[in-house]
This record gives sequence, C-alpha cells and structure tokens, in this order.
Amino acid sequence: MNKHSSFSQPSPRSVDEITGSRRLRRMRKAPWSRRLVQETQLTVNDLIWPIFLTEGTNVREPIAAMPGLFRVSPDLAAKEAERAAKLGIPALATFPNVAFDLKDEAGSQIRERENLINRGTRAIKAAVPEIGIITDVALDPFTTHGHDGILRDGIILNDETVAQIAHGAVLQAEAGADIIAPSDMMDGRIGAIRDALDANGFSDVPIMSYATKFASAYYGPYREAIGTAGLLKGDKKTYYIDPANSDEAVRETEQDLAEGADMIMVKPGLPYLDIIRRLKDEFAMPTFAYQVSGEYSMIRAAAANGWIDGERVMMETLLAFKRAGCDGILTYFAPEAAELLAKGGL
Repeated sequence: MNKHSSFSQPSPRSVDEITGSRRLRRMRKAPWSRRLVQETQLTVNDLIWPIFLTEGTNVREPIAAMPGLFRVSPDLAAKEAERAAKLGIPALATFPNVAFDLKDEAGSQIRERENLINRGTRAIKAAVPEIGIITDVALDPFTTHGHDGILRDGIILNDETVAQIAHGAVLQAEAGADIIAPSDMMDGRIGAIRDALDANGFSDVPIMSYATKFASAYYGPYREAIGTAGLLKGDKKTYYIDPANSDEAVRETEQDLAEGADMIMVKPGLPYLDIIRRLKDEFAMPTFAYQVSGEYSMIRAAAANGWIDGERVMMETLLAFKRAGCDGILTYFAPEAAELLAKGGL
C-alpha cells in the first residue's frame, strides 16, 4: 500500500521558468555581496546613551529592574561620559533619581539652579566638554505623585505645568545642556520652552520633542530607576497618547514642529515602528526613538534565561529603528552596541 498521498502532478517547469530567471538569492551568497547591497547600516553615530543620576559622591547603585545598569552620582556620571566619548557615542541623556524629601506636589526642584540634573550636567561638561547632553524637563522625577505635571484635585494642570518646565529648561541650558527634550506631553510646551530659551540668550539650544509619547506599559523599570515606582497616583492617559492612535501621533508631531521643535522622538520604540516610519515620511525631520526600559529589560531577562542570543537581538532591534527611519536611538545598550560595532558588529 502506498503510504504517500497522491495528487495530480503539474507538468514540470524549471525554477528559472517559474521565477523568470530572477533569483533573489544571488546577492546573498557571500559576505562581501551581502555587505555590498545592505540597505540599512547602524553606526556608533546613531547612539544616545540614557544614564541615571543619584545624589552623593562615588555612588554607584544597581537598578534591580534593569540588570547591568546603575544610578551614578555626578562625579561618576562624568566618568561614564569619558567612557562614552572614547567609544564614539555622540551624546548622553540624563535622568535624576531625586531624594524624596526634595519632591513636592508641584515638582519645584525643577526650578532650583543646583538641582541634581543640573549638577550632573556641569560635572559631565567639565570632564568631557565635547559630548552632547540631552536633558528632560518633565516633572515626574520631582513630584511626590509621580506625574509629569502639577496635580491638583486629581487633574494635571497643563498651563501651570508649562510655566514650570519652561523655567526649568532655561536653568538646564544655563547648566550646559545641549538639547532640551521635554517628555511631559503638555499642550503648548514646545512653544513656551522655545520662547523662554530665546528670551534668556539660548536661541542656539535645540529642542528634541517627545512628540509621540504613548500611554505604554513599557515604562515600569524606568520608574524604579528614577525612584517613582509606587508613587504614581492614577495613570497618565489624560496626557500621553493612546497606543491605538496613529493619526493623533501625526497631529501631535505637526503641532510640536509648528511651535519650534527641531527634532522629534517616538517613545516607546519597538512597538511603534509604524509611527516612526509614518512621521519620517510625513515630515522629513530628524527623527529619534527611545528604546525604553521595558524593551531593555525584556531582552536582558530573556538572554539571562538562555532563551535568546542577547547580543544579536540587541543589534537586530537597533537596526530595526534605523530601517524604520530613525536618525538616532536612545538606548541603554549604547556602550555595549558601540563596543560591538567597533569590532565590526555581529
């Protein structure tokens, strides 16, 4: 008995007849030919390294939810900047873990000239003046409730928050920040920050807008890193974008550019590659993605369990951002990726 199922055999055609002699594997047959036709390339120039600041001197605290990462005091942040510069990383983005006794409902520490983020900037610039520093003026590291704005009677006050962060932006520029990157998603913040910077002699300081920051579940480890885990009252859905919305992301970006943004960012990164591509095609502006803490920690955890090749997945995701249209990527993997790229990649 024939164990194989029978079916009607078509008259045989050669593969060349089927494909019209178009064999797409021809240029994949050797490393040199694959390199020759590679459409997208990742370089160290595409990397921005976010680092976390904490109080003290010679302090290096591990972040449990982000294996391999640390909070560092300003003096050690300067050392990290030296390391980044040697690797060729163009810029750092700094985020402070503010002591709880310095937090209040209005995030008033953002208005202090010598707050942690500004001291970190000064320390880094003194040690490595040539490296770029990107600072955020959202209030969440500075508030007792973990929101990005001033909270009153359960409502985030847009206009009062905008005035607060515009003041903070001027102080950050004064401390040496090269780019102001507001992530709070308040209406009108870009125009207010632009006006404040220009009025105080910082017209050459650009703004990288978190133009499309989504109400995502990927931010959890970051909140531990900056000390806001457990503080958040409610959620951020009244000011972050619904993950279901693409047209709204375009409208937010268009508004920020009209108000004076020089660069745009999509956050989180990997779940929103379609948004990156759409914004790049729509506006042709310098476009960035933030590979956020949840993305980082998932890769680290899966690699630690032996489920994936961590290095290869890391590099593949970074390449995906470039393929989608990014001019650069904020990624906690920056030093590791830079070292691999220096060795020729994977």
